[in-house]
Amino acid sequence: MDSGRLPPGGPPSNPASDELLVRARAGNDHALDELFARYVPRLHRWAHRRVPTWARNAADTADYVQDTVLHTLTHLGTFQPQREGALLGYLRRSLVNRVRDQFRHAARHPAPGELDERLVDGARSPLELAIGTADRERYEAGLKRLRRADRQAILASIELGYSYEQIALVLKKPSAEAARLAVRRALLRLGEEMARGA
Repeated sequence: MDSGRLPPGGPPSNPASDELLVRARAGNDHALDELFARYVPRLHRWAHRRVPTWARNAADTADYVQDTVLHTLTHLGTFQPQREGALLGYLRRSLVNRVRDQFRHAARHPAPGELDERLVDGARSPLELAIGTADRERYEAGLKRLRRADRQAILASIELGYSYEQIALVLKKPSAEAARLAVRRALLRLGEEMARGA
């Protein structure tokens, strides 16, 4: 072999995507990580500004790209690249489908507005149906001692039944997972406050 020419697929330290794909399918986590690192920045640049603000909901473009690449690379199954760049094309198509799904979801589920703590519903809430009067009084007293963000998280989750995606919008959190953690922390603080009032 001519020493000035690279072997097919690129230098050994930078294997071709097809080779990495074969290794990843065989269970090589390093190859999967390398594919992930190779394609996330490319897809992020490609997807930038393709997701309009109104359709982003609680996720941003980086979330779409990461979710798409992770899901696609771990579920490649029988994907056989027919040409150079086929994997990138496959990932782009998956990303487009993910964005379209989000468009449909955003159209069906408009973003909730800000919580207005002054609004009062005369009907018994699910919480009131589940607990007694004394517990309700401890709950309300503990809730008043919490920070506003914690109160909003608890009200949105328990009393309004919002999904974590909706709560992320209300609390201005970057993702549904961040909203879930905020609700969990708020509930722990509420439990501490209720224990003090017992």
